[in-house]
Amino acid sequence: MWGALVSTPGGGHVIRVLIAEDMHMIRGALVALLSLEEDMEVVAELDRGDAVVETALRVRPDVAVLDIDMPGLDGLSVAAQLHETLPDCRALVLTGLSQPGNLLRALKVHVRGFIVKDAPAGTLAAGVRRVAAGERVIDPELVAVALETGSSPLTAREGDVLRAADSGLPTEEIARTLALSPATVRNYLSNAISKVGGRNRIDTIRIAKDAGWI
Repeated sequence: MWGALVSTPGGGHVIRVLIAEDMHMIRGALVALLSLEEDMEVVAELDRGDAVVETALRVRPDVAVLDIDMPGLDGLSVAAQLHETLPDCRALVLTGLSQPGNLLRALKVHVRGFIVKDAPAGTLAAGVRRVAAGERVIDPELVAVALETGSSPLTAREGDVLRAADSGLPTEEIARTLALSPATVRNYLSNAISKVGGRNRIDTIRIAKDAGWI
């Protein structure tokens, strides 16, 4: 995924970086690559999203590099928590092109960097520097795909119901979990299927997840 990286930065502040990625080999590659940068120090590496904020409060990173999909808590939810609890730590999220709808959500939760995982290695290091400097870094290919896909046609409640349905819960359990009636849940599911153009509930969930709408 990441190629060789050589950098010759000038003197100045060392950027403290926290890396959260649940896949061991990818996390190791990210740590190794950024550790080659003379102006960067990896101060923590984690494999769960729900451990990021507590660790960040302890090690005080300048930039948190977050995988978008992690156990415990996804990268965008982590970024939102970091913005609230440690606003000086800027979030850079690594994502795939398969979920362009996440770009809008990322901007709403104050993510400063949004880079695809198969970008050249130099893109990551440069992105960390720019994010640390207060700039916003968004992969242009991802922007193009996001514009082509468009924003989510789902209401917030329809998204909640689809997420609950994706966990395999029956309609009655979804209703209890979301404090709705079973009839209302069925209505939200029907609306979502119609808006997304899915053949059924499972197909609708797949389409919405691929677009990054849920």
